[in-house]
Amino acid sequence: MRAFAVGLMLGGLVAAQVGPVSLLCIRAATRHGFGAAASIGAGAATVDAVYAALGVVGAAALIQVEPVRLALGLVGAGVLTWMGVRTLRDAWRLRLGGEAALDVVTLPASYRTGLVATASNPLTIISWAAIFGAAATTSVLDSTGSAGALLIGVMTGSGVWFVGLALVASRLGERLGRRALWSIDVAAGVGLLGFAALLGVRTVRDV
Repeated sequence: MRAFAVGLMLGGLVAAQVGPVSLLCIRAATRHGFGAAASIGAGAATVDAVYAALGVVGAAALIQVEPVRLALGLVGAGVLTWMGVRTLRDAWRLRLGGEAALDVVTLPASYRTGLVATASNPLTIISWAAIFGAAATTSVLDSTGSAGALLIGVMTGSGVWFVGLALVASRLGERLGRRALWSIDVAAGVGLLGFAALLGVRTVRDV
């Protein structure tokens, strides 16, 4: 029970950081409602749990290999760039009055978006490995069962955060006009491109 509570807290704190998924979640909530945003959050929580598990089993050591680190970092930056450009494209279409022509957003598609956006930064496996390494020095991880409970807590904490964010943003979106929605699209697109640039620079710099 203690391991689950710690995982719940860690998952929520990591998810609460402002990042690409938060931007996508807010944009989806204001444009398409709670369901689409919550599905993005579910995808993010899934990847958080997978990356945390990979950190436990030692995948962080593989990520430290320079060619692997460089390749993953650049691919992730490319994915975020693509998402940013697509978001800005949709903002432009909205400004021109083409919102009716925008693709219909389904829950499975939103879930895949959350998966891809979170997985675009596999270097976070190193962070999870460090977190679990610290937990291993305490009584939190005293058995295989407690490690499993910690992972479940991470996924639950991350999911709860994104569900809350989706709920608040969707309620706000119901009161926003077209101009405000356009501004959110632009801010999200620029933010995604900024995160892509940051990931690319850090990847090249650290090699």
